[in-house]
Amino acid sequence: MCLSIPSKIIEIDEANNALVDTMGVKRRVSLDLVGEPVQTGDYVLIHVGFAMGKINEKEALESLKIFKEIAAKMQSGEIDQYEGDLGLADRLH
Repeated sequence: MCLSIPSKIIEIDEANNALVDTMGVKRRVSLDLVGEPVQTGDYVLIHVGFAMGKINEKEALESLKIFKEIAAKMQSGEIDQYEGDLGLADRLH
């Protein structure tokens, strides 16, 4: 299973590469595989250096909120990295 964290586009260059912010980590990715127009401020899902698709802002922000909650619970020891669903099962129903 692949887990992709929504990444916000910070800038797009002339070669169709974007600088994105993934929870505070900035990196460059190719936009060549995205099937719709994107612009600065949009959120995309990334796999191995390629943006694969655009995600709407509401879904992106909700996903980021859940990822941050999971990270906080892992840091506090409330859940551990080997717990099957990392506490997501209750959130998704």
